[in-house]
Amino acid sequence: MGDVDLTKSWVGMICMSIFAASYILVIFEEQLHLKKSKPVLLAAGLIWALIGYYFAKIGKSAEASRIASDVIGEFGQLFLFLLVSIAYVNVLEERKVFDWMRNRLSGMGVSYRQLYWLLGTFTFFLSSVLANMTTALVMGAVTLAVGKKSAAFITMTCISIVVASNAGGAFSPFGDTTTLMVWQNGKLGFSEFFQLFLPSLVNWLIPALILQMGVPKGLTEAETGKVNLKPGAAVIGVLFAVTVVVAVIFQNNFGLQPALGMMLGLGLLQAYAYTLNTRGRRRKNADMVLDSFSEIARVEWDTMLFFFGVMFSVAGLSALGWLTLANQGLYGHFGPTIANTAMGALSALLDNIPVMFAVLGMNPQMDHFQWLMITLTAGTGGSLLAIGSPAGVALMGLAPKYYSFMGHLKWTWAVALGYVASILMHMWLNSQLF
Repeated sequence: MGDVDLTKSWVGMICMSIFAASYILVIFEEQLHLKKSKPVLLAAGLIWALIGYYFAKIGKSAEASRIASDVIGEFGQLFLFLLVSIAYVNVLEERKVFDWMRNRLSGMGVSYRQLYWLLGTFTFFLSSVLANMTTALVMGAVTLAVGKKSAAFITMTCISIVVASNAGGAFSPFGDTTTLMVWQNGKLGFSEFFQLFLPSLVNWLIPALILQMGVPKGLTEAETGKVNLKPGAAVIGVLFAVTVVVAVIFQNNFGLQPALGMMLGLGLLQAYAYTLNTRGRRRKNADMVLDSFSEIARVEWDTMLFFFGVMFSVAGLSALGWLTLANQGLYGHFGPTIANTAMGALSALLDNIPVMFAVLGMNPQMDHFQWLMITLTAGTGGSLLAIGSPAGVALMGLAPKYYSFMGHLKWTWAVALGYVASILMHMWLNSQLF
């Protein structure tokens, strides 16, 4: 983004120190009981205040304004896309779609190992459409409901769910925020992401096979009671699918931002909510009434504001020349294959969002094969540690007695085997395509 090198100046050093300090607070979010958005929001504000002062002093205010405007545009697209996606997920949750799925799965009367594989498979494919954190929470709830008498089952399944949700999100433009960022930046076409299907599958399958050794062989205990879907659940599911298709058409056929297609989908949801509410009041059926604005308000604002803070902090560091320096030192010295592998592993500590945004900010000279590789590694590298992805952090909060940082760390070696194998699979399978 930036064309100056201020990394050795006082403003460059202070801004990097501010970002590093904020991210240390993010890493210890659970211990400090501090929402992750708060330190990065403060850091972003301070970094840009310093940039504004320094750039005005050296006569480059217009350059700072241009960079900030570009990032506002990028964040605006990401924000609108995620807003609509999460709104649909919240409405489906309110219509009891996920409760119904959990009830059906828990009532199948299968063994612990069968359910272990069933939940992992569902997680892998669902996360290609839903956010990995949402998918992990839904499947984690099923795990807790069915496996409450087996701590070993819950622990092993939670680790598998984290790996499956991150791997499943890596081969779809909608599966993860990082893939969405790559797609919206035009680095890869919509269909190209699906070339990562087999590498992503290997990423989950190898550790899943190893983890299975710790899963008991007995039968699960079915959940009592029955859950019924609320009226309109199926139609809303179809509208969600239509919205995704419309977003793809806007991007591929019209050359417009996919966020515009998503907003059209939000309009469809609002229109259907109106007709559903009208019928519900007419029939005096409270279950039909849908307050769509309340479901939009339930968006995970901590995560949204975290994205804002990270994107603006990293953009500020880029304006000061830090990303150019990192690009030259990492991609220029080691080459894209080693650099992309290392950046993916780094996402286990820093989360994949800032890692991917930093790579996009560096904009190293890479072909589509290497952009697919960083998409794969950044998307799945977070599985190496429990704190490396929203899915892992969410499950630590959902099942703290069974799934912990240390519990996951014991099996990091197995996850690492899947990580390396997925990279090798990508190199063998896709290198000939580009």
